[in-house]
Amino acid sequence: MNNRDNPVTDAEREQIRRLHAEGHGRNEIARRTGRGTRTISVQCAAMNLVFDNTATEAATAARNAQLAEKRSILADALVDDALRLTEQMWQPAKVYNIGGKDNTYTEQLVPEPPAADKRALMTAATAAAAQSLRLVPPETETEGMAAVDQWLRGMMGGTPAPE
Repeated sequence: MNNRDNPVTDAEREQIRRLHAEGHGRNEIARRTGRGTRTISVQCAAMNLVFDNTATEAATAARNAQLAEKRSILADALVDDALRLTEQMWQPAKVYNIGGKDNTYTEQLVPEPPAADKRALMTAATAAAAQSLRLVPPETETEGMAAVDQWLRGMMGGTPAPE
């Protein structure tokens, strides 16, 4: 049902004004009056009534801080994962095979993983490191950057910092 079928009465407007003056929020006023939140917003705007949203802003800031902390923890774990994966490239590994006419299982301990497994480990480590950098990007300040860092950035296609 839209407001043309059920217009807001003067008594309801007074109730909205009173509830607003008591400090109730839009959702609470809507609940108490049986009207939709959009109707309450429109009526309050028409009466130049503004809701105090400092509590919402504070809650949003707190939630953003919590999410930033969680992203930082996850980024740290991803860096640890990348380190573990790259270490595995140089550790003894068990290789195995299932097959043959009798579908037999064979395994062997080798000094380090085969090249294809190393490539898979490096791909996984790179993905973990990249995700870590997306979650918590490094500082991009170039002031005071060492000459070698500037040269490396230029060699990798980045713009060297001005000297």
